[in-house]
Amino acid sequence: MADAVYTAPGVLTPSDRKPAAALRTFGRFALRQLLGRSSLTMAWLAHDPRVRQDVLLMLPRKPPATAGALRLWAESVQRAGRLSHPRLLAPVEVSAHEGWPYLVCERSAGAVTMAEYLSGHRPPAPAEVVDWCVDLLSGLAVTHEANLCHGDIGLHSVVIDRQGHLALWGLAVSCEAAPDEMPGSTGALERLRAHAERDVAASGLLLFQWLSRQSAFDEPDLSVASARLGEDVVRLPFNLPHPVPEALRAIVNRAVDRHPRRRYVGARSFERALDGWRQVQSADRDGPLALLLDRLRTAGHLPAQPGLAQRVVQVARMENRRVDVLADLVLQDPALSFELLRMVNLARFGAGKEGQVVTVRRAILLMGVAGVRRAASSLRSWPGPLRGDAVEAMQAGMRRAWLAGHLAEVLAPGGLDAESALLAAQLQHLGRMLVLYHFPAEAAQIHALMQFTPARSDTEPAIPGLSESAAAMAVLGVDLPALALSMARHWGLGEVVLEMMVPLPLGQMVHTPVGQAGWFRLVASCANEILEADELAAPLQPRAFGLVVSRYAKSLGLTSDEIRASLIQARVLLSQHGLEPAKSPLGSADASPDGPT
Repeated sequence: MADAVYTAPGVLTPSDRKPAAALRTFGRFALRQLLGRSSLTMAWLAHDPRVRQDVLLMLPRKPPATAGALRLWAESVQRAGRLSHPRLLAPVEVSAHEGWPYLVCERSAGAVTMAEYLSGHRPPAPAEVVDWCVDLLSGLAVTHEANLCHGDIGLHSVVIDRQGHLALWGLAVSCEAAPDEMPGSTGALERLRAHAERDVAASGLLLFQWLSRQSAFDEPDLSVASARLGEDVVRLPFNLPHPVPEALRAIVNRAVDRHPRRRYVGARSFERALDGWRQVQSADRDGPLALLLDRLRTAGHLPAQPGLAQRVVQVARMENRRVDVLADLVLQDPALSFELLRMVNLARFGAGKEGQVVTVRRAILLMGVAGVRRAASSLRSWPGPLRGDAVEAMQAGMRRAWLAGHLAEVLAPGGLDAESALLAAQLQHLGRMLVLYHFPAEAAQIHALMQFTPARSDTEPAIPGLSESAAAMAVLGVDLPALALSMARHWGLGEVVLEMMVPLPLGQMVHTPVGQAGWFRLVASCANEILEADELAAPLQPRAFGLVVSRYAKSLGLTSDEIRASLIQARVLLSQHGLEPAKSPLGSADASPDGPT
């Protein structure tokens, strides 16, 4: 059986089109074929006798009402036409015929509109669709950054060349300004913002359509569908021509979310999420590391905490002191602890030695004080490249990791190495700390998506917060544990560490572990779940603590009173380092009204 051909919604296939008795004309142009239209614009394949070749012709469905409006339209379209970007198709003519404005673009050899392309090709694979959308958003972001808009993104206003690259054309053709509206005025800026939001929403709907082979709301006109996004729920179906990975599904669903506050704030953030997913998919099993490689070279892994120089001097004076005293000093700085483990495990691997080093104490025994000094000297001083609110968020993330570590230390059953439990709990925060340090803007987006938004009115219902995993995938294209695991493999940490640094799934029963790594993972997961419960609003805490107690009843046998006592003890340990516990930098007490999700 021949492969099915993807017929885009609202697009006529060649066999559907009836030959016209005579060509229609528009000014000097002979209109050969209607390529597509929406409620705002129409696109034609036209023949231009002046250059003796076919061209792309676009005009608004409704002409400007006055001569002043026509002049403003021409100025806006001409200004958009001066943008230079490989994903934007520059016009060769902007003019008007009998009061009706139009734009002309060259039709390069082999280039067709997406409407034409999809009518003759098989359903595209998700990776190909993402490449298309990244191209589109790249051009759209440049447009918005120039204080311009497209105004009518659709299958007829996107062209694809022989190499499979997309370009937008018809910029600003549908964006009519009011005749009395001055550029830069409040009204003009508000209109531009609304058009830009509609552009981004239409891009999300186009991505949805490419993956699902159907239009949202059964409405092929994306300008109309964009206006309906707030009226109903749009979610990517599961019965699709090609399986869609969970992270990509999260990105698509965020792009077409019913609530505007959950959607992408702009074309650039949407593009970064898709490009992040693309980088992860194109690499090997440590694909998430591709997001970080360039940043690691310039900013390091994580920044040392303030006072690193003083700690190094203290270490130098402790040549003959007990190892546990040295270890306690090193453990005050997660970045230094992780760097020491990285160095010692890479050194052992390079020397062909077996066995993994999973504690700072053993790392100090093997590397000596000189090794600790080398590890410290390799770290970037605080706060690295971070500035402003990002510094405060990073500090809060570090403090939360410390508190989780001390809580795991307190919860560790007798016979279980408390330091390893502490490191496991801190390593379960590695993904968050990497995002806070290397992607501060994206960390802020993740934080915003996790917030519970109360109802503002009867017409604006409450918006539940996303889980951290869903929010991270929607923003970065990868979840935080996967990012942390990739970094740990990059550091040369072995399977024991990799096992204990992955939090236990919240939706599954907790079983009594078999090996030590399993116990470290369990205690660390319990500690972090307790912190999540403690950060909820006070009325929600008893239920959340009860869930933790029931989850770990068989393995740890904790009670709610013991949990609260352990929290107090962990805070005392934290205060001994001159630190105060901080709220979660990515989620808050109101992240979910029903507790951790």
